[in-house]
Amino acid sequence: MIAITFLGTGTSQGVPVIGCGCPVCRSLDYRDKRLRTAVHINADGLSLCIDTGPDFRQQMLRENINHLDAVLFTHAHKDHTAGLDDVRAYNFMQQTDMPVYGTTPTLDQLKVEFAYAFAEEYYPGIPRIALNTIDHEPFTIRGVTITPLPVWHHKMPVLGFRVGDFSYITDANAIPPETMERLRGSKVLVLNALQHEPHISHFSLSDALAIAREVNAGQTFFTHMSHRLGLHADIAKTLPDNVALAYDGLQVTV
Repeated sequence: MIAITFLGTGTSQGVPVIGCGCPVCRSLDYRDKRLRTAVHINADGLSLCIDTGPDFRQQMLRENINHLDAVLFTHAHKDHTAGLDDVRAYNFMQQTDMPVYGTTPTLDQLKVEFAYAFAEEYYPGIPRIALNTIDHEPFTIRGVTITPLPVWHHKMPVLGFRVGDFSYITDANAIPPETMERLRGSKVLVLNALQHEPHISHFSLSDALAIAREVNAGQTFFTHMSHRLGLHADIAKTLPDNVALAYDGLQVTV
């Protein structure tokens, strides 16, 4: 069994946006409160996070996740990596380095953003990180197979991931045919759906709906949503039966 927890479902600014007085940012509906996008996966006892955004510490405390085996990174943008320093707590509890998986460009950027963690001279208390380079080929962590899902974020290559029958894609505006084939047979699909209007580097709601229809997963959830998408309660009424908006703290099993 695979258990998925949506740690955050918002954009790089989160929702509410600082200084914004729109109806979504003023909403009292907990489903309209969106931290930066990330998920936690428990696959047969293997504890994984996809991305560690700026809200990583808050998310892990909220969900009471006291053990973490590895982190998978989709790409190197700050709203997906900024919380990496807080794996220090798991270093201390588990007395081991944290395995981190990403493409060469992603890992190279982590070395820049967190240079102190990779310095030759060890400073006590820094996060201990074990870098693992991945590409487009499936790999395994403790017997669990993970299949990368290459997509495009404007002109930037980004990875989604498939674990069993769960497929996760965020920060994309194009999915190549070979990745569409890797999505076939997914029971649960997650896609980004930024807003109603077209966007240069993210799927709009109509884009995401079109892909959901083509993949035809048992259930599709949308994530990485901005305040421009609208109120959760309003948008939910317009969606097909097998499509829903994710929200922070939502738990799904496959």
